[in-house]
Amino acid sequence: MNRMLWTIAAATFVVACLSGDFAAAQDINAMPPVVVQTVPQSGVKDVDPGETEIRITFSKPMANGSWSWSTAWQDSSPKTIGKPKYDRDQKTCVLKVKLEPNKTYGYWINNERFQGFRDRQNHPAVPYLLVFRTKGN
Repeated sequence: MNRMLWTIAAATFVVACLSGDFAAAQDINAMPPVVVQTVPQSGVKDVDPGETEIRITFSKPMANGSWSWSTAWQDSSPKTIGKPKYDRDQKTCVLKVKLEPNKTYGYWINNERFQGFRDRQNHPAVPYLLVFRTKGN
């Protein structure tokens, strides 16, 4: 799937260049937001189980109430506690969850089908796979 996303991104860039929108493509406000940090960090294998927050930080302010926490595979997402919300910076989306011990979790932050994470100019965020594992008891 990553190869396909890179192909789409490259094709979009080429079309922008050929259509004369090269200057607009260089403007960060015209670019889609990207994930710049996650807590927990993707790939870690020692997250404490229990109630915690998953935090996704984007490269620019996001539209309020706009998100797509999509499961990466069947039963890959933890039990949520409440609804997602953005911090004051409007760049960090926070989701409170309950994590079980010794389990691998995964979310797509946007994907081909669901693109709810959008910036204030309505650009969908570039899809990002967040995967992490909790410690055992």
